[in-house]
Amino acid sequence: MDFQWFCQFERWPEFVLAILSFFSIRWYVNHNNSVFMRWPVLDILPSLLQNVHRVHEWTVEISNMVGSTIVGRGPIFGRSEMLFTCDPRNVEYMVRTNFSNYPKGSEFLETFDLIGEGIFNIDFEAWHAQRRMAHTLFTSKEFRSYIANINRNLVQNALVPLLTHSSKNSSVLDFEDVFLRYAFDSIFTVIFGKSSNCLALNATSNEFSNAIDDGTEAMFFRNVIPSPLWKVLRFFRMGTERKLAEAQKTIDFHLKEYISEKKDELSKGIEGKDLLAAYMKMQAQKEELSSKGDKYLRDTALSFLFAGRDSSGTSLTWFFWLLSKSPRVEEIILEELRSVYLKKNANSENSHKLKGPWVFDADELKGLVYLHAALSEVLRLYPPLPMNRKISVKEDILPDGTVMKPGTKILFSMYAMARMEWVWGKDCAEFKPERWIDADGKLSHDPMSKFFVFNAGPRTCIGKDMAFTQMKLAAAAVLFNFHVEVVEGQEVLPKPSLVLHTRNGLLVRVKERENLY
Repeated sequence: MDFQWFCQFERWPEFVLAILSFFSIRWYVNHNNSVFMRWPVLDILPSLLQNVHRVHEWTVEISNMVGSTIVGRGPIFGRSEMLFTCDPRNVEYMVRTNFSNYPKGSEFLETFDLIGEGIFNIDFEAWHAQRRMAHTLFTSKEFRSYIANINRNLVQNALVPLLTHSSKNSSVLDFEDVFLRYAFDSIFTVIFGKSSNCLALNATSNEFSNAIDDGTEAMFFRNVIPSPLWKVLRFFRMGTERKLAEAQKTIDFHLKEYISEKKDELSKGIEGKDLLAAYMKMQAQKEELSSKGDKYLRDTALSFLFAGRDSSGTSLTWFFWLLSKSPRVEEIILEELRSVYLKKNANSENSHKLKGPWVFDADELKGLVYLHAALSEVLRLYPPLPMNRKISVKEDILPDGTVMKPGTKILFSMYAMARMEWVWGKDCAEFKPERWIDADGKLSHDPMSKFFVFNAGPRTCIGKDMAFTQMKLAAAAVLFNFHVEVVEGQEVLPKPSLVLHTRNGLLVRVKERENLY
């Protein structure tokens, strides 16, 4: 009797496994959906991993299928309340109305530790202090003029010559690579007061810029897999964490060199208008900053490098991709540019016969409504940072009625928000600059209540004007001087990344326009 009972006991694991398998298969059959499934124990993690290669499109699909706000839980080894939303009312509430309850949090800082304790990673008083300093600098007339001159010179002396050379040789260019190099050289010069020369005709691969790319890619995967897993990979220096460690080593090496060079210049009385020089002067004047040493300068410089490079570079790529499918929009922008050109050359007898490249000044482009609207529409459809993260501090109720528990991890998607019909209308997926223009032909402020590309509220991006200056100067010069022809047969899709790059670049041929007017 005892022996028979023992034999039955030995088979219990098989019996339990069979029961679990039966119910798991039944559950799967009843709940199977390739887009979104809530799994026992793991919740949405398998669905996320299944769609990680198309994560941005996936957020649109689940928002349309499940709703604009989804509450879930992490896997058993990382249990936590999680919330995804693309509801502009909720986002507005978190970034503006109840801003103090939704910081980035300590986990955000750890996830993006490559950037350090720069302005984009920190919260509360430390953030307020850095924000005040950055605001003082970026709103000064002298620094704005410095930025505009850098970008105009870069367009005239590097970008246009590069495209002219390509036109004469009938070569194929990857426009994304070109614009990322343009944006990197721009922000590099703004920060360090010297050019990286990565847009030069004989430019070679830039080790520093490549390390930033590698670091960005590795940090993206930290946002996809459970934090305990990537921390194990970090401990053993495996996979993307090994790549991240190598990227950080390269970045720190170059930043140490640039900071040292700038200190030498200042010690010799060589004044600079660049951002690093300005921060060094402020650091010398404030005791609370001087104690932070070079790490403070390193984190500040790297934060602005990350922000300034990707936002403009990726947006210009998507701009020309959308224009290639919207000749009507291109022609309207060209008409605006021609009117500026004619006004500038009204007293010139040869204004209609002028050959060769023409580069506009930043001030000449400020009043171009349709150009600004078109760029805003590009940013709406293809936001440089398609998602953002926050965490809740206290219990709260969002405008849509969702109850927020303390410690809830929040992810909101600007990419999905742009594709919600209930937010932007039936034509939400269309490239339509007119949605940014009111009945009087002026820029409309109405869309701004559902446009968070530059954030909103206290954390509104202080580099917004700089980004538009970068984009307008490049877009105007390229459009006015060249006809851009996108190579046929290529698939242009978003890349799964923190920054909305294209998956395979944007191959184009450029031809010089025979007449500028």
